[in-house]
Amino acid sequence: MTDKIRSIAILGGTGDLGGGLARQWSRAGFQIHIGSRTLDKGLAAANKLVTEFPDLNVTGHDNVSAAQLADLVVLTVPFAHQLSTLDSVSQALDGKVLIDVTVPLVPPKVGTVQLPEAGSAAEQAQQHLGDNVSVVSAFQNVGAMHLQEDHAIACDVLVTGNKRAARQTVIDLVQALGLKGWHAGPLANAAAAEAMTSVLISINRHHKIDGAGIVITGEPVTT
Repeated sequence: MTDKIRSIAILGGTGDLGGGLARQWSRAGFQIHIGSRTLDKGLAAANKLVTEFPDLNVTGHDNVSAAQLADLVVLTVPFAHQLSTLDSVSQALDGKVLIDVTVPLVPPKVGTVQLPEAGSAAEQAQQHLGDNVSVVSAFQNVGAMHLQEDHAIACDVLVTGNKRAARQTVIDLVQALGLKGWHAGPLANAAAAEAMTSVLISINRHHKIDGAGIVITGEPVTT
């Protein structure tokens, strides 16, 4: 289904995770629009990537312009800025799939699970935006440093969302990065992936691992 998705906006693309996804998806053949709260920051992030990797197809914008230009939008901002960012781009999201990568980390105890009243950050986004936007949750358990390097990533991606077609679109995009994506159920199940991030942070700290991830065992049966 990725043949319908030619361009991707990454809101918060100035950060490590957003920048890593921009780099990897651009190399997979997608036009990437990096969004930030200000145009200057969006342009600077795009220019930095293109300077380092001249083959990338990346442009910089403010968040609203990036969302308007793209076929699909990815939100990679800190939890504290999730709703304010969504408010600013809500009209540009109408009728689109939004991949919400938000994790409800509350400093300083980021290694402790602290889910919001809505159940998860993804459910909070869906409630906030309404049914005209298909929110899909993914990528919470992939270390940003891996996306910024050129090596195989030993981490699977749990994909949750209330519409199967929207989940499949995201799984196709996951596979375009060389990763394995799994249908993990409705958006209510995003709470598990978001909570797992704090668990992985604790594992990283205790065992001195750089970017621990998860792998689903077993092979799916195709019919």
